[in-house]
Amino acid sequence: MDFKRVKTDTLAVTRNMNEIMEPTGNVYESVAVLSKRANQIALEIKEELNSKIAEFATPTDNLEEIFENREQIEIAKYYEFLPKPTLIAVHEFLNDQVYFRNPHHESQEE
Repeated sequence: MDFKRVKTDTLAVTRNMNEIMEPTGNVYESVAVLSKRANQIALEIKEELNSKIAEFATPTDNLEEIFENREQIEIAKYYEFLPKPTLIAVHEFLNDQVYFRNPHHESQEE
C-alpha cells in the first residue's frame, strides 16, 4: 500500500469520541481495533523500508560507507515524512476501511 497517498492528517488532532465509538459501540473496543491496525501498518512500513534499504547494502560495507550512502538516506527521508501509523489507522477506521469483528459478541448473539 502506498501510504504517501493516504489523505490524512500528518499531525495529531483532537477527535470526537462519539465518532470513534460509533463503529463498535464501545470506546475501549475502538481503541483496541485502532491499536491493532496501527501495529499492522507499522510492521508493513518497517518491512517495506528494510527491504528497500537491504537492496543497497553490501556485505563489505564499512561503517563510513554506511553513513555516506545517499540512496539509503533518501529512502529514510521519504519514510520519515509519511503519516504516522496511528494517524493512518484512525483515518481508515473513521472511513470504514478497517474490517474487524469481536468473536465474544458473535457467541452471545447465537
